[in-house]
Amino acid sequence: MASGGKAPDGRQARWQKHNEERRQVIIDAALAVVEAGEPGAEFHVQQIAEQAGLSRSVVYRHFADRADLDHAIQVQVLEDLTAHLLPAVNLEGTINEVIRRIVTTYVRWAVEHPALHRLVEHAQAGAGSADQGINRVATVLVEVLETAVELLGLELDDDDAAALDPLAYGLVGAVFGAVRRWVGRRARRPDADQVAGLLSQSVWHILDGHADRLGLSLDPDVPLEELLAVPDPEAAGA
Repeated sequence: MASGGKAPDGRQARWQKHNEERRQVIIDAALAVVEAGEPGAEFHVQQIAEQAGLSRSVVYRHFADRADLDHAIQVQVLEDLTAHLLPAVNLEGTINEVIRRIVTTYVRWAVEHPALHRLVEHAQAGAGSADQGINRVATVLVEVLETAVELLGLELDDDDAAALDPLAYGLVGAVFGAVRRWVGRRARRPDADQVAGLLSQSVWHILDGHADRLGLSLDPDVPLEELLAVPDPEAAGA
């Protein structure tokens, strides 16, 4: 070989695949242990090993230490949450329906997985933290907003265009923060549907305020495909 190195043989490839699969089994077992406990409850490597049908020493063959294992668990939770949320972030339906779909998806996930939600919430800043979840969703939301701005033919100045990113981050962060506070309360009142509705209304009021500042009148109950429809010049001149 030109590089002077050896290409991995079949045995090495199989061993690497085996290690990756075993690592995933351990992470899945850890998620099961976390979900079986109370939100915020301490869990131990021995519990994870037993859930995975392995010995404690085997678990540590696949992770440098407990911090490495915890980080891998947090990253997995975040990836699962993000994968659950991102399909909801699109321009299908009315403005109200889009906002409600995204917020409700998150609220329901938090209710269904309170222990996993708490785990990511208390993670230190990094790839497995809630901030990264906010970043990922906000990034997609920025793309959606930019698409809407383009389709509506709005001409934003440099400052307004640059503000789309912090605006999206702030909206997503506010929803995440409100849900974290609500889901962690001993008595979850109001109920999930009411919380989703109130947060959705709050997001709409913020977006409507910015639209009004830009001289744009939005009807939250008009399908976005109609609102964002680009007129056909030939049809308009007919």
